[in-house]
Amino acid sequence: MDSITHIALGACVGEAFFGRGFGKKAMLWGALAQSAPDIDFLGAFWLSTDENLLAHRGFTHSILFALLISPVLALVAERIHRPHNIRFSKWLIFFSTEVFLHLLLDGFNNYGVGWFEPFSHLRISFNAIYVADPFFSIWAGIAIVMLFILHSYHPRRRFWWRFGVFIPFLYLGWCTINKIKINSDVKEILQQEQIPYTRYFSTPTPFNNLLWYVVAGNDSGYHVGFRSILDIKKQINFQYFPRNDSLLHSVADHEEVQHLIRFSQQFYTAEQWGDTLVFNDLRFGQITGWQNPRGRFVFHYILNHPEDNTLVVQRGRFAGWNKTVARSFIKRIAGN
Repeated sequence: MDSITHIALGACVGEAFFGRGFGKKAMLWGALAQSAPDIDFLGAFWLSTDENLLAHRGFTHSILFALLISPVLALVAERIHRPHNIRFSKWLIFFSTEVFLHLLLDGFNNYGVGWFEPFSHLRISFNAIYVADPFFSIWAGIAIVMLFILHSYHPRRRFWWRFGVFIPFLYLGWCTINKIKINSDVKEILQQEQIPYTRYFSTPTPFNNLLWYVVAGNDSGYHVGFRSILDIKKQINFQYFPRNDSLLHSVADHEEVQHLIRFSQQFYTAEQWGDTLVFNDLRFGQITGWQNPRGRFVFHYILNHPEDNTLVVQRGRFAGWNKTVARSFIKRIAGN
């Protein structure tokens, strides 16, 4: 999830653990602990873009890292707050809960999380919620504001931390149900249209959980389309994109390309834009693809000029958006 969500949710969990008497210090520790795995952002200062793609949500989002950092944070907090009557075991359970919760939540969106690093490079991606979904985040945001306003012994504090923790997880459960329904519908449509595939994924489009982006294909290429939870017709306007592996033959042995292929989890295509060789990671969606089915992909890495790829994950996400595009987006969410 985005950093603000982790901070707000972490603060609510801190309040839940320590509650009355510990003041608002528990909220600060909770926000810090939830943010600890994102220390990997420092890698961007010395790693190349392709290396940083793998480092982000890599080791610092692993089970091993969580097991190492939780007791360290517990020791630091226990010493800072002496004298106190809080058992070390409670500190340890608190920080472990916060860090593991961060790892779990990040696994629900499409970037992928290296839970098993450094022993395995497998990335976990449940693809059930968009990385910044306001309908997940707003409840913890409201709760943290109220918790900072209310004094440490106010009787309504319990209500607000529950508000900030339970509603997001109820929403996450609803997202998971949507995911199951979308997958069932899409696979039925793929069978009806006799589209062969060995790889498949679905993931929500920006800021909602109603309109989903789906990809199905194999080593030859991928069929890409969109389906809304509100769609009635059992059909998808699939667009086919050949993988074009032949375009990568001249650079296949470059470490940069090997990193990109590994990061993409095989969901990639190559394209030639004039004299520019481009690597697309299909997992991040198309630029306004619901309106322009042949649109470019959000993640397009320019192999000829690696220095131009600093913001590769974000630069195409909202390119070309305007009022007309936004209206078409809302209309497509409403279903066909």
